[in-house]
Amino acid sequence: MANIKEDRRSFIKFSTLGILGLTIGAGIIISPYALNAETRLRPPGAVSEKEFLALCIKCGQCLQVCPYHSISLADMAKGHGAGTPYIDARERGCYSCTAVPCVLACPSGALDHSCEKPADIKMGVAVLEFPNKCLALTNTLVPKGHSKRIHDFTNAQNNVTQLERDMLEKLDEFEGKQCTICADMCPIPNPLNAIAMIKDGIGNKPEVYAGCIGCGACEELCPANEAAIVIKPRLSYDDYYVKGIKS
Repeated sequence: MANIKEDRRSFIKFSTLGILGLTIGAGIIISPYALNAETRLRPPGAVSEKEFLALCIKCGQCLQVCPYHSISLADMAKGHGAGTPYIDARERGCYSCTAVPCVLACPSGALDHSCEKPADIKMGVAVLEFPNKCLALTNTLVPKGHSKRIHDFTNAQNNVTQLERDMLEKLDEFEGKQCTICADMCPIPNPLNAIAMIKDGIGNKPEVYAGCIGCGACEELCPANEAAIVIKPRLSYDDYYVKGIKS
């Protein structure tokens, strides 16, 4: 009987240590993803990241009402942000809907209801991160089939909206022309306050202004194989271009 009790104590001891070791090991694996949650592009009206993670109930209502299918829910590989809404701008940017329906649909306050119109949206800021890839700067015409990736994403949705069809029709018109897509397709009401094309050497380049809200449409629609212009989430124009904060 004494041997049985001793064996039981040893089993409990080493089982507990084993579980603790697995937990610590998982923490080491997950922690980089947890840190990545701080730099994820969130939907319009998102409060500070820490508060957002505390308030979001992972209901998916914002995703359901988005007419552009811009919002996804983070999977388990995203650490402590699993189930929370985010935007992958290269896949589908935000199109700054007039009534900001994703905010209206949020029941928890994770998306602040004081964000009532596109001018209130502050998601991040656009940056010409890879100028060597920019078709405008290299004076390269927009290639045939440049929008196939975006058509494929749209057609994969269950309920393609007329707004998406209109966007694609406008985008297709750039084929074979000098690239001005990031400036001319900017969806905010006063796009010239956000981005414009300026002369630079042999070509033009996009210049970002203080009106940029970081919606990500420019990153999505950039016809380069890898986007030349990208969004820096949760940074403002002043943060990046004036104060020099890079991330």
